[in-house]
Amino acid sequence: MDASNNKTGVAIATLTETAVAVPAQKNVTVTANATINNPKLWGPLPTQKPQRYLAVSQIMQAGIVVDNYQTTFGIRDIAFDPERGVVVNGEPVYIQGVNQHHDLGALGAAFNVRAAERQLELLQEMGVNAIRMAHNPPAKELLDLTDKMGFLVIDEIFDSWERKKTPLDFHLIFPEWSEPDVRNFIRRDRNHPSVIGWSLGNEVGEQYTGEAGAAVAKRLHDIAKSEDPTRPTSVSINFAKPGMALPPVMDMINLNYQGEGIRNAPEYVHLKGIRTAPLYPKFREAYPNKVIISSENAAAVSSRGEYFFPVTAGASAPVADGAGGDPNSAHVSAYELYTAPFGSSADKVLGSLADHPYVAGGFVWSGWDYLGEPTPYYSARSSYFGVIDLAGFKKDRFYLYQAHWRPDLPMAHILPHWNWPNRVGEVTPVHVFTSGDEAELFLNGKSLGRKIKGKNAFRIRWDNVIYQPGTLKVVAYKNGKQWAQSVVATTGSASQLQLTGDRTRIRADGKDLAFITVDVQDADATNVPTADNPLSFTLAGPGEIVATDNGDPTDLTSFTSHTRNAFNGKCLVIVRGVAGKPGALTLNVTGAGLKAAQTVITTH
Repeated sequence: MDASNNKTGVAIATLTETAVAVPAQKNVTVTANATINNPKLWGPLPTQKPQRYLAVSQIMQAGIVVDNYQTTFGIRDIAFDPERGVVVNGEPVYIQGVNQHHDLGALGAAFNVRAAERQLELLQEMGVNAIRMAHNPPAKELLDLTDKMGFLVIDEIFDSWERKKTPLDFHLIFPEWSEPDVRNFIRRDRNHPSVIGWSLGNEVGEQYTGEAGAAVAKRLHDIAKSEDPTRPTSVSINFAKPGMALPPVMDMINLNYQGEGIRNAPEYVHLKGIRTAPLYPKFREAYPNKVIISSENAAAVSSRGEYFFPVTAGASAPVADGAGGDPNSAHVSAYELYTAPFGSSADKVLGSLADHPYVAGGFVWSGWDYLGEPTPYYSARSSYFGVIDLAGFKKDRFYLYQAHWRPDLPMAHILPHWNWPNRVGEVTPVHVFTSGDEAELFLNGKSLGRKIKGKNAFRIRWDNVIYQPGTLKVVAYKNGKQWAQSVVATTGSASQLQLTGDRTRIRADGKDLAFITVDVQDADATNVPTADNPLSFTLAGPGEIVATDNGDPTDLTSFTSHTRNAFNGKCLVIVRGVAGKPGALTLNVTGAGLKAAQTVITTH
């Protein structure tokens, strides 16, 4: 298979035909072997290539092909080493992962290939190389994409076992269905080269039940191994400790939040609930021959483009009303320091992982915002956890991870925006994320100091900046040389619109989608970061507007609405063509007091 998912037409091996008799209503297993000389290996980007093959199985009767089945697969060697972590084709690959829920934002839960591909493209831009499927088997087509795009995958099946989390969850049918579900789950997904491990449970109640819970884990582990002896098993734990019955049953130690420590900072001491010191060392000591992965970490929260004052002086703090959270707007500060009560900021998580290099990496909660679970404000429609908001717009946190995960990419990012007419003369902290090792900040041409990022630091802070309108500029350095620059400036009032599509051509099949970003700009074509103008959308041509969004977790406007307010300067319109009717789709966007804009998407 080529990089575009097309068959190359080159046959590299042929298996010998086998004649069998298949009785009615019976199954017959046929085994055949072939050698592929000098195979092209599947491996994760960016250091390897996700090269794949296609196996074609045919059933013939009296010399006529009556059925065929095509299986895409990859050839690779993966080892799990307690010292080197995940080793793919001999190369240690550090897990830079995120957890992903199954929904596609404004499109809902029904799967769409292009929408999922867009999610993965943005994650890859950030530096993500691994996905944990949370907390149920994904659409098969999503694994086709991770195969094609070169992601590593932890494939997960259960969020509960026999002990319930909610009255109507899987515990009701677990005794009857757990074994057939595990077998079918693994049989369906085991030919996907991107799948590197099976997660058989997430934060299950059996962590608390000693040997009885361990027995359930052992049963699931044995079933998984009987279906696929080549991949490790795991269950993600947020309570079980070294010495308890459940952790050693599985092949890997997957820790949710416990690795960096839960509520383990002065800012969290007043909170109730599970509390742990950093447990990476204790698990390492107890299970020196097992790979340790941070299967769920961070649980940081923010609303894109919202900034509240004062800003915590710490590296991580639990969100609360008046401390990172605003109960009136139901938004959370985007200084990217605030978390759920059990979480830790990206800064703290990445620092802890750096302090424990034997940990194979981890998975952030979460890659994208998702529908439901709106911690901390339950009036919202969607979560605040994502590094990317529900519409697919990057939060500031995106650039913190990008700076760390893509160290060879020259980049610098300033926060917050610089439109603060009511803060003239007030302290307005400025933070910078950069892949450089030091940076100098300028306000209206005057240097505010050059600072070193420091060991295990993931931002550079100027916490005493006095706000004056104008221009903020950062110059980042690496190894003493200029590396990257970034500028934010006070803008004029909103006066026009800019439309940018992710693609200008899509298929006229009724399924392919174009995602058009609407930016509200001033007269100088600079995005206005606080704009909330009401916008209207119309589409001409053989297609339709499928959904609109703006990334605001508090916006309860229907996703199918053709009118929506911008949220901090942005809106999203999703369009598709009509199957079998190619043509030009013209999207028009208008807003009171704004110069209208349009863009054309061609369907073919």
